[in-house]
Amino acid sequence: MSSKVGMGRESGRLKDADKKKVLDTATRNRRARRALESLEMDNYQQDPHADIVLNKKAPKFLDTIEAKGARRKKEKSAEYYKQKFRRTFDQLIEADQFNNRDPPNYNTIEAPSSNLPRRIFCAVCGFRSSYTCTTCGARYCCIPCLGTHQATRCLKWAV
Repeated sequence: MSSKVGMGRESGRLKDADKKKVLDTATRNRRARRALESLEMDNYQQDPHADIVLNKKAPKFLDTIEAKGARRKKEKSAEYYKQKFRRTFDQLIEADQFNNRDPPNYNTIEAPSSNLPRRIFCAVCGFRSSYTCTTCGARYCCIPCLGTHQATRCLKWAV
């Protein structure tokens, strides 16, 4: 019985503080770069509905009475050309630099620095933030956003 009294209760906050992983700025920057790269890769997925074949019995609402009798060449939509000649952002910048050698172009244009302080926004909801996650350095504005951040975003991309 005396051994139980000597043990006492410990704070849950103190135990969790030892387990918490804090990242330095270089690691935070590396994680942010990886996150951006993975988002860039997500932009270039194929359309999952491109190969869907419509049922022959399904009504065709674009057909008119005049078009049924006459055969004409099928026109290709703008979406066809967008997919065929799709270019990445880097390719667009390179083309702009090639076409507009004289300033101003994308690489030479620059805005003057602002006289106002930098605005910082919440990584979860987009409102102005006042707080920083001690683990990964992301910004949040309130306790519910902190909970969402810790549950879904904090250290999502492994170091």
